[in-house]
Amino acid sequence: MSGSLLSINGLSIGYSDAQSRSVAVISSVDLSLAAGETLGLVGESGCGKSTLLLAIMGFYKAGLHRLGGDLQFMGEDPGVMPAGDLQKLRGGRMALIPQNAGQSLTPTMKIENQLFEALSLHSDLPSGLWRQRCFSLLDRVQLPDPGELLKRYPHELSGGQQQRIAIAMALAGEPDLLLLDEPTTGLDVTTQVHVLDLLREITAETRTAMIYVSHDIGVISAVCNKIAIMYAGELVELGDKNDLIDNPAHPYTKGLLDSIPRMHQDRLPVSLEGMQPQPGQRNFDNQCVFVERCSYARPVCQQHKPDSSTVSARQVKCHLASEALDWKSVEGSDRINKPTKFSRVVLRVKDLSVSYDRPSLTRWFTGRQPSLVTQGIEFEIRRGEILGLVGESGSGKSTLLKTIAGLQKPFAGSLMLNDQFDLRHSVGSRDADCQQKIQLVFQNPDASLNPSQTVEAILARPIKLYFGSSDEAIRQQVDEILTRVNLPLAYRTRYPGQLSGGEKQRIAIARALVAKPDLILCDEITSALDVSVQASIIKLLLRLRQESQLAILFVSHDLAVVDVLADQVVVLEQGRIRESGPVSRVFSDPDHAYTQSLLASVL
Repeated sequence: MSGSLLSINGLSIGYSDAQSRSVAVISSVDLSLAAGETLGLVGESGCGKSTLLLAIMGFYKAGLHRLGGDLQFMGEDPGVMPAGDLQKLRGGRMALIPQNAGQSLTPTMKIENQLFEALSLHSDLPSGLWRQRCFSLLDRVQLPDPGELLKRYPHELSGGQQQRIAIAMALAGEPDLLLLDEPTTGLDVTTQVHVLDLLREITAETRTAMIYVSHDIGVISAVCNKIAIMYAGELVELGDKNDLIDNPAHPYTKGLLDSIPRMHQDRLPVSLEGMQPQPGQRNFDNQCVFVERCSYARPVCQQHKPDSSTVSARQVKCHLASEALDWKSVEGSDRINKPTKFSRVVLRVKDLSVSYDRPSLTRWFTGRQPSLVTQGIEFEIRRGEILGLVGESGSGKSTLLKTIAGLQKPFAGSLMLNDQFDLRHSVGSRDADCQQKIQLVFQNPDASLNPSQTVEAILARPIKLYFGSSDEAIRQQVDEILTRVNLPLAYRTRYPGQLSGGEKQRIAIARALVAKPDLILCDEITSALDVSVQASIIKLLLRLRQESQLAILFVSHDLAVVDVLADQVVVLEQGRIRESGPVSRVFSDPDHAYTQSLLASVL
């Protein structure tokens, strides 16, 4: 399309299978972007979002190649550029801001040297002006005290500060196009709002175009003026963000919107049934790519592949798109009925303070008090109760979880489990009964599941450890727990690498459950999941709570998820409790200004 900064026509990317057949990962993508335009690319994990983003930069993962179509950036095809020109393009006219800035920054280099490196590669400034430019860039991304920040290493910065440094490095080359791959997924709500405000200002002032990849439509709608919905490698809907969100024309878009948890709703969000087909399982030459999960499907959807058509100024791939604008969103079928009374106290935390300072002779002689990460923390969790723990990054949420789990020793105060076990001891000093009754589910299941073990071996380990059951009994318990977390029994022989993100998280939850604990600690377990998978995990936790009367401590920066899931909430700021009480009361009529600011940041 003439005049476009970026033009993509019929682009297909894939690989060759063992029979030398071409297998598409993304198929027949058409897209254009003008200077100053912002496009949000939304879809479930595995739909091809990141593959498309990398292809725009002229990069293909091992084994992938272009099967067909055309891609032009400022009149040139990055896929066929010489290596030298491509290096100048990346970080210069086109820049990528990754999901995890902490992993993309070099840990052994100070921030100043990393910015200098970006300027040396992608700007014409003489080296004598680099430091001045660094100050300007850090001011541009609203980081205070740039002189001090430039001296620091990445690990000495918070997650929000690292993300802003990554943005500053991307802006060093004054790019025409910014590519963002889930840059705010791991950030708390207030930091997320600041980053999104910054991105909006950049595009408004510099006319930099932007493609923002995310599974969160709420985030996308806050910063983009167009949205493209991607499913199983195809763009199924593309249009103005307000039109698309208010009146989605594709059933998949409707399903994603219905899966989003919202504040103060009285029904559970609706998860999409089934799974997105993976490359190699996609045989949709003669039918709609979404037909197997579509509740509106008709015979024509199974007989003919829909072409892209214009519906209400949007491009939609659906036979029923003209009717879809009149369909109503699906209401949650399950009303949220939170208990009002709970039985005995499972966890009792009283006047808890935690410090990372190590004991030393100097401190002993001088009487200097250690710096406290958390101070004076008090709360209780009862059997069958879900307690939400919220606050910005650095507020002490994960520190509290580590202390309860025995991974961090407290400085002062008491922690009691069932009024029987003293949790001030490290996990290695606790007896087996105490270890069995507290289980921790981590944010990233990839980091907690052994990639070389099958699902059956992963789930069997805690059974052997705590109960010493026979092989036949273990097999039976593994089958039972897979059924409870809604996974097929055939998954016993699979490895973590063969599972989706949501399936891995279900295995992590199942591993915690087979230990038959009284308390489960959940550390941001839905933050990186697609909204449809997140909805199914929320429903699963509520069902398990009801069946087993588990006590759950749920840490999250997503207040809407906490509102749907939790009975009580504790609000942390700088290691202190600012407010606590029933979720319905705290989130509808907060007393503390900090709680009010968190709620005001919800998108």
